[in-house]
Amino acid sequence: MDSMIPEYLRAALVRDYGAALADEIAAGFVSRRPVTLRLNPLRGDTAETEALLREACPDPQPLSWYADARVLPGASEKDVEALPLYAEGRVYLQSLSAMLPALLMPLEPGMSVLDMCAAPGGKSTQLAALARGQIDLTCCERDSARAERLRHNLQTQGVRRCVVMNTDARQLDPLFRFDAVLLDAPCTGSGTILLGDGIPPRRMEPAWVQKTVKTQKALMKKAVSVLKPGGTLVYATCSVLREENEAVVQTALDAGLKLIPVPDALRGAVPALPVTIPGTMCVKPTELYEGFFAAALERPR
Repeated sequence: MDSMIPEYLRAALVRDYGAALADEIAAGFVSRRPVTLRLNPLRGDTAETEALLREACPDPQPLSWYADARVLPGASEKDVEALPLYAEGRVYLQSLSAMLPALLMPLEPGMSVLDMCAAPGGKSTQLAALARGQIDLTCCERDSARAERLRHNLQTQGVRRCVVMNTDARQLDPLFRFDAVLLDAPCTGSGTILLGDGIPPRRMEPAWVQKTVKTQKALMKKAVSVLKPGGTLVYATCSVLREENEAVVQTALDAGLKLIPVPDALRGAVPALPVTIPGTMCVKPTELYEGFFAAALERPR
């Protein structure tokens, strides 16, 4: 399987983490992860939802770091999608690692929150669920088909106070200002590779990575510009490459933002890779978790 890892990716992992840890990351690319989901408090009582889930998928397993997260050993996504509670929006299929960024956002009723790259809506709907629907969401998605899918998921999940903008977030009017911004940036997906699905696509070549990093930095610049003083910016990728992660966060720090350290309890609850900016978090790919990076920053008042 190691021979299937793109040459540039293998070299980048060794460069960033050393050969031994690169081997551990590569081992995570082989694992077939179990189905995971979130219970949705916007669509009924979560205890009742879990009771219905247990009838169809025995023994859903909770996680210590997030009360609404469940692991479904032995189930498939098709099993879940066939359930009435899925069609009703009472659960949302989502990887565990992808649930982490929204947990870094301090949410209060009435806040204005921007999700810059929102489709298909996993993190947007999670933010609304965490705030019990009491925030005002603006969700950007430049692709029209994906924007329509985003609208569908928001409606299914019971998100009401939300506007979907079919636009590239980099083109937002400079007059916009938000209390909080989530930038789940487009990336190489280096943390989500499953070698059992075949050889990864050619996006792991240097030119594509450099193009991706350029986009990430442009989005970060826009995120900083629309963030209100005292506001929180959460940056995330499903990559484990430092040029897409810490290097992009550093541009925000250079622009005057301050790091909000990821809580020790959360960072210690997941398998972690070493980071070059203390207080950020990079999840190591394992049999349960995808590779993922997250950091929270604050704009000084």
